[in-house]
Amino acid sequence: MRTRRDATIAVVAGGGAVTTMLVGLVTNAVSAQSHWPSWLAWLQKHPWLSFVMLGVVTAGLTTLLAALDDRRAPGQSPEPTVRPDDGSDPPGAALVLRSLPRDTAAFTDRSAELESLVGSVRTAQETGEALLVHVIDGMPGVGKTTFAVHAGHVLAERFPDGQLFVNLNGHTTGRSPVQATEALASLLAATGVPTQQIPVGDDAGAIIEARAAMWRSQLAGKKALLILDNAASYRQLEPLLPGGTGCLVLVTSRKRLAAHEEVVLAVEALPPDHAVTLFVRLSGRSADSLDREVLAELVRLCGYLPLGVSLLAARIRHHPSWSAEDLHERLVAARDRLGELRAGERAVAATFDLSYRDLAPERQRFFRCLGFYPGTELDAYVGAALGSVSVAVARRQLDALYDAHLIDEHPGSRYRLHDLLRDYARGLADEGDSMDHVQAVQRVCTYYLAALAVTNEHIVRGGAIVPPPPDDAERMETPVMESRTAALSWLENERPNVLACIRQANGLALHDLVIRLAAAMAPFLRQAGPWDQAVGLHRTAAEAARHAGDQQALAGALAELGVVRRFMASYPEATEALNEAVTQYDAAGDRRGKADALNQVGIVWYLTADNEASARAQSEALALYRELGDRLGQANALADLGMVRRQTSNFDTAVEAQSEALSIYRELGDRYGEANSLRDLGIVHCLMGEYTLAAQQQREAFNIYKALDDRVHQAYALNELGVVQRLTGDPDGARDAHAQALEHYTELGDRFGRANSIRHLGVLDRLSGDLPMAIRVLEEALEAYRDLGSRGGEAASLSELGVARGIAREQDGAVDAFRQSLEILRDLGDRCGEAEVLNHWGALLRTSGNPAAGRGRFEQALGLARGIRCPLEEARALEGIGRCDRVIDGPARAEGRLREALTMYRQLGVSALADDIERLLVSQAG
Repeated sequence: MRTRRDATIAVVAGGGAVTTMLVGLVTNAVSAQSHWPSWLAWLQKHPWLSFVMLGVVTAGLTTLLAALDDRRAPGQSPEPTVRPDDGSDPPGAALVLRSLPRDTAAFTDRSAELESLVGSVRTAQETGEALLVHVIDGMPGVGKTTFAVHAGHVLAERFPDGQLFVNLNGHTTGRSPVQATEALASLLAATGVPTQQIPVGDDAGAIIEARAAMWRSQLAGKKALLILDNAASYRQLEPLLPGGTGCLVLVTSRKRLAAHEEVVLAVEALPPDHAVTLFVRLSGRSADSLDREVLAELVRLCGYLPLGVSLLAARIRHHPSWSAEDLHERLVAARDRLGELRAGERAVAATFDLSYRDLAPERQRFFRCLGFYPGTELDAYVGAALGSVSVAVARRQLDALYDAHLIDEHPGSRYRLHDLLRDYARGLADEGDSMDHVQAVQRVCTYYLAALAVTNEHIVRGGAIVPPPPDDAERMETPVMESRTAALSWLENERPNVLACIRQANGLALHDLVIRLAAAMAPFLRQAGPWDQAVGLHRTAAEAARHAGDQQALAGALAELGVVRRFMASYPEATEALNEAVTQYDAAGDRRGKADALNQVGIVWYLTADNEASARAQSEALALYRELGDRLGQANALADLGMVRRQTSNFDTAVEAQSEALSIYRELGDRYGEANSLRDLGIVHCLMGEYTLAAQQQREAFNIYKALDDRVHQAYALNELGVVQRLTGDPDGARDAHAQALEHYTELGDRFGRANSIRHLGVLDRLSGDLPMAIRVLEEALEAYRDLGSRGGEAASLSELGVARGIAREQDGAVDAFRQSLEILRDLGDRCGEAEVLNHWGALLRTSGNPAAGRGRFEQALGLARGIRCPLEEARALEGIGRCDRVIDGPARAEGRLREALTMYRQLGVSALADDIERLLVSQAG
């Protein structure tokens, strides 16, 4: 980097020297009083060439210096920059509209710019060329966003796959520019990508790349329109650009962006006659009734900016008795009062002031309160909280401000301040008591706590505890939400605003509000994600709790952080956070919180196959829940303890724990818990060879998950049902079940579930005889399990890979896979899995000409299977021993073991394996 920079400096220096020489040549050529030596004399005889070379060199240097300026470090730039996310600030979220904002009546003749844009798009689409990025730049208030939205409406039919509008907050007062990670997450969610599927992690650069790749894939081959409004820099918007050729991107910015392959559409102030025409149209007066010369002066005073012109026209429309001269007089007075403003915004700010002073005092106060709002969009409920008025009054105030052109209306009865008006409102607000700002933020945060309490009634499991809102939240009016769907829709719309309020509260050291809002948002972010956003939120809450010295709040934030880390498969970080939560809850004397944290860390240890630690944590949690009389907690701990017992092949105790959990869930009416227990009982009964019961339980679980619209767990039930179908001779049904589960997992971004489906499909490929496909698919599953740190999944994949490689006569590879799998399974204490691998290994040895060694493996498997009551592996071991004995000692010696295996297969309903033995016995008798 340093070498390249030094070389560039050398080029610039050399260029300067050449330029100086050329200037001398030009001067000498004109004077003709001296003569230059050698070839330079030729230049002196042709002075026009010197001028040409001077121009070329100067232009080149200008371009080079501009490029260097664009590459300055972010700290040197006077413009807003996008900071890397170092995790030190509360998370943000980008506001994305799934359709274009409403077209405005204030749009006036931009025919040249619009014709240029439409022509460019038409030409590209007709010739099949890639659509270039169109950058719309110009000063504040000139109408860049209005032009982009109007153009979007004009072009909408050419982009049938959707239109998206994103506010990047490049120059929004009180808001940091939207980071690429936030914008990409919001864009992906807006286009239908489930938030669980959006890549998450701690490496911001890697996450941007992963999300950008998914975004480009999402728009590949589509014709969509994307408006990136209010961009701060090209670096901010570059990851958001689609990769395909059929999408149009319109960018608005206050500064010239160095985008590649761009088309720049400069939106200038209106021509004077167009500004006058716009004024007349919006004023509601006839052109003849207004003095043309005074109108010309009015639009000149507001800089010919559409925003200022529309505000002036609104003033005269609302005052029928005013003349144009009256309006001019008032504008001049306002302009003088605001003389301290920057020159570029002075004129339009004067129009703001004129409109503001025309408001009634209570409406002026309401407008000032809007300047304190941390979010981007608001509705009447937020307005009521900010202004400390009723929702009915807030709705009237907002409608009046809209009529006065001091606020923009968006679909869904939502409103938004133009950036300059936000600046102006903030300036007015800052002139008052500094406590007004704090109190306004407190009021709007309290409103959101009240509204979140309503939404959480629909999305939190029955019996779960969510911290209640503060007492003063009872006075807040909240929207009516009568269903889970309505609650989730409200949460998705308000997410950016709630997170912005948390940022503002954190900046004002309102620690209690930060803690409460983070806890209230936790249930939604658990299921909706993106989980890295949730991680940032809970880190902020934990830091706020440390500042406040609130041990219980700190424990709660750490517990939520640990849960989200578990969802992200970041198991070491999850364990660290949850263990600290246990310590903090213990110190605070909160036994319920401690039990919950123990239950959660026990789940992490189960997932990482630390079965001893998991059983210890769940047992301790269960004891605490029983002391507290917490029935839901007892059910959760019992269910998770049952899973640990099942993973260690203690099937009887697993059924006992899970059955007790199921009984409590049914007593409480907790359908979600009921389905989870049914699913795990189905797994245990499948391992115990009770296939009819297992299939019934998986179908019951699936039906409950479907009623709850829980697609993740539907997929888990489908996978387990597929296993039962495969074992009972229905490979087609099994493949359908696993394929459907895989589709769900892929859509939802559940990597662990997806790996399970792939492994099961690999087993079916092997059974169908497609060994190359089976090996490829099983290797994919193995890699996924290793990435996730799932040792149980790794062992299962290795076991199946060993079988497939053995059949493909890759004996060394098969033995190596079996050896690795056994090592993991013995470490995990999974005796059923160990018996299965030993049976597979015995079969490989028998078919490869070493029946004696194979018999030894089958004997080991038989002992394990009988010890844990795993009938399928017991039958497989008996069959293996019989087949080895048949080779070693003859048919007579083998018949006893083979008939034992046949009986067990018939009892299990495994017809195909039973038929194979029967044919063997018949041939023996013949």
